[in-house]
Amino acid sequence: MKRKVLKQNLIISFSGGKTSGYMTKLILDNWKHLYNIIVIFANTGQEHEETLKFVNNCDKYFNFNTIWVEAVINDKNKGTTFKIVDFKTASRKGEPFEAMIKKYGIPNICYPHCTRELKLAPINSYIKFLNWTHYKIAIGIRIDEDRRISKKAKINNIIYPLITTWESDIEDINIFWEDQIFTLNIEQYQGNCIWCWKKTDSKHFKLIKENNKIYNFPARMELMYGLNGNGNDLKDLGPRTFFRNYRSTIDMRKEAGLVTKVQLKHMVDNSMITRCTESCEVFL
Repeated sequence: MKRKVLKQNLIISFSGGKTSGYMTKLILDNWKHLYNIIVIFANTGQEHEETLKFVNNCDKYFNFNTIWVEAVINDKNKGTTFKIVDFKTASRKGEPFEAMIKKYGIPNICYPHCTRELKLAPINSYIKFLNWTHYKIAIGIRIDEDRRISKKAKINNIIYPLITTWESDIEDINIFWEDQIFTLNIEQYQGNCIWCWKKTDSKHFKLIKENNKIYNFPARMELMYGLNGNGNDLKDLGPRTFFRNYRSTIDMRKEAGLVTKVQLKHMVDNSMITRCTESCEVFL
């Protein structure tokens, strides 16, 4: 009698980017006999609309059956939990993001808690809901960006299939999506988070010139919640702002207005070596 092999549990952290989607497709096509697989996407409420369409198309055409989660920010005595949404009900106006800022303050290079609270926490809360105590986590990092792998990957049961199993670089990803009937329709400088504070100045300036309205959200957050957050350091530094070198959205808009088209093109071309093109990876 053939002995039945018990499957392990595997979480795929689907960022909504092309690399992550490519990895997810490979895993679902090749590893279903090895793992109980769940695909999870965490929506912050400030994702690019094309990112949401891309995740939805992956579900529609590739049967990812993605679990869409959003952060539920609870009062100070309880940590972040989750709620399940879908393409139609997913936040587009930043509701989870605003709730997080109201409690924890504005995220920036000194307080990088947006990924923790809006992606990692709701995903972990959902895993806890599953009652999975033993599982692996698959992250979409390519062989040409292996410098980004977590130093605690082994301890945290994180795996990188595009490095260890299917060695893939950016060219492999692009070739794959060129052959599909849909793809992620955003430019490299745009990224999944439409105004992410981690972007280079040149990318912010280009986005401000193209669609200034997407910066209305961070501007409103700075105005409403600049003094929110934990710690006495706020008394010394004043209101928090999102962008590098303690700049506000107002500052970024002013600086963008001073940059010429020629200067901006040169800046953007040079900045493309800096990666913030698809999303923030959750388990780094």
